[in-house]
Amino acid sequence: MQQYQTQRQGHSQGQQQQLVMTVPPQVITTKDHLYLKDQLSWELVAMKKCSHFAAECSDPEIAQAIGQAGQMHQRHYNLLLKHLQNDNTAEMQWVQQLQQ
Repeated sequence: MQQYQTQRQGHSQGQQQQLVMTVPPQVITTKDHLYLKDQLSWELVAMKKCSHFAAECSDPEIAQAIGQAGQMHQRHYNLLLKHLQNDNTAEMQWVQQLQQ
């Protein structure tokens, strides 16, 4: 669940309380989703290119370096994929309740 704090804002005539979100919600907006989709595609293409060129390379040291770059892109791909595996519907409902 999200963490919130009540913050007082003082004015010369009185004080107001405001709910401040201390941890961002685990919501993925449409814009976020499109960006992540593009980034996943770029990482996948980079992985495939590294795999292809490592296999084509005759120098084992260079092939190994290209293979390591491909593994890095695979780690990035898997990390981005984890960001898409949450219950976005429940999180959006929670955020909407807070705004009411």
